[in-house]
Amino acid sequence: MEPPAGPPAIEGKRAANARRHFAAVREIYDKGVAIEVISKSLRMDRKAVRKYAHARSVEDLLAPPRPSRRMLQPWAEYLNMRWQEGCTDSGRLFREIQQRGYRGSNRSVRRWLEPLRSTEAPTPKRSETPTVRQVVGWLTRHPGNLTSSQRLRLKRILNRCPELADLRRHIEGFATMMTNLQGRLLPRWMEAAQASELPPLRNFASNLSKDLDAVTAGLTLPYSSGMVEGHVNRVKFLKRQGYGRANFDLLRRRILLTP
Repeated sequence: MEPPAGPPAIEGKRAANARRHFAAVREIYDKGVAIEVISKSLRMDRKAVRKYAHARSVEDLLAPPRPSRRMLQPWAEYLNMRWQEGCTDSGRLFREIQQRGYRGSNRSVRRWLEPLRSTEAPTPKRSETPTVRQVVGWLTRHPGNLTSSQRLRLKRILNRCPELADLRRHIEGFATMMTNLQGRLLPRWMEAAQASELPPLRNFASNLSKDLDAVTAGLTLPYSSGMVEGHVNRVKFLKRQGYGRANFDLLRRRILLTP
């Protein structure tokens, strides 16, 4: 039975240099040569020579410390996203996640990024401008259903556009009424919407006032017209099956007899 395969070897320019230095140092160190002599002979820093000489294997030097990776795990998705966007500055990434609650050190962030640096660096790219449809979806979707990337992009848009930030607050208020059946709050919401500087939002609030009782009932009662709409769609389906050739009597019989 073959032993289980270990983790894949780390490749890249940094890994190749580390293996070359490790082999050169260990070849001389195993002969009993002092670290200071090896440092002068190979023209390497004494601390680096000591690190290579005392390591069990070069893979131990390439692998980042596990504790720091566990500490950074809540921010792993954000760091990977920023790396793919072209941000490779560990100091900048450290400050960004520090603002999001990270309490570790900058050194841990540098170590966490070392495996990524051993691969080809990402090409900096411009963030794609979202479409109107995407932004509308982010505004109207439940915040819990947005990915971290979508939340970050939406936050940037709202910071640049106070009008959209104001619109989002009104959307959240209306969504809360719909979810919690709080129709009694509708007049207050309409008053705030009509006082906003967004003409489409004011028009929407004005149109709600034309049938206020029905809208209030829809936001208060647990009933809906879903079953009625289902029967309407069924009737339309049966009618289309006749290709316009069935008269009312035949359509009536099909509606009554078709389960």
